[in-house]
Amino acid sequence: METLDLNLLAALDALLTEGSVTGAARRLGLSSSAMSRTLARLRAATGDPLLVRAGRGLVPTPRATEIREDVHQLHHHVRKILSQPTGKLDFALLDRTFTIRASEGFVALFSVPLLTAIAEIAPHVCLRFVSKPAKDPTPLREAQIDLEIGVLGASAPEVRTQSLFRDKFVGAARQGHPLLTGTLTPERYAACDHVVTSRKEIFTGPVDEALEKIGLKRRIAAVVPSHLDAIRVARRSDLVALVPRSCVGSAMIAVEPQIGNLVSFELPVQTSEILISAMWHPRMHADPAHRWLRDMVKTACCEHFSHGSFIGK
Repeated sequence: METLDLNLLAALDALLTEGSVTGAARRLGLSSSAMSRTLARLRAATGDPLLVRAGRGLVPTPRATEIREDVHQLHHHVRKILSQPTGKLDFALLDRTFTIRASEGFVALFSVPLLTAIAEIAPHVCLRFVSKPAKDPTPLREAQIDLEIGVLGASAPEVRTQSLFRDKFVGAARQGHPLLTGTLTPERYAACDHVVTSRKEIFTGPVDEALEKIGLKRRIAAVVPSHLDAIRVARRSDLVALVPRSCVGSAMIAVEPQIGNLVSFELPVQTSEILISAMWHPRMHADPAHRWLRDMVKTACCEHFSHGSFIGK
């Protein structure tokens, strides 16, 4: 198929609507001679005269009459497709399901305030939360999920990101645990049995690296798939959990009251902060509804963490 000049479609629409070269030229801001040359090109392309002389004016051929309405509609659709949207998104009528891949802790902490805020603006929007078995970017690429929330890892290079908040790992143990009495040293911490969160075959992380630097190693007695699972184990045993501070903060206690039976503590070794981000595929970057969703998620995070923990644009 030869390359088509879409400008010919606009010219054809103007000619068939105006029924004159002069009128079509005026409509498109061209000279009459330029429009006459364009009519010649259209005649060659369609194999039909389209407009023929009748006295001092022009009349359409049967072929021109047949295609006039189709040409007008097609021209309208092409302009709509190749133009930027001008209307504002009507959230009251927005009927859409967004799939968000996030951890159990994020869902427990943010799902209700996020859903409440969205329902006030867009009552027909549905949020579908799915678990995070891995950090595979394929679901983002294949539009299986709209947004991923978590720690930015080895992701696809094209994935867009937006920082939401900073978190930090802390220790957690049941009330009355012997570790909570006296000075908390790296040696006493490492001597405990531990429950960790991992969905991979590697159970160690930054805490183990920090302990190794001072010649210590902790014993991992249990591995669970989520931080909330680790909390549930720790509060009913002598195992010590390693969880993000957000999982044992006051906001989470309001959601999961049993967490109040747990005591969190600063780790006796230095570890880096955790940067929680929103991630999405570039195909969704300019979508107004998706951009609104990202703003709603960012606002929900901002309102549930201290100002210093939140990172803006």
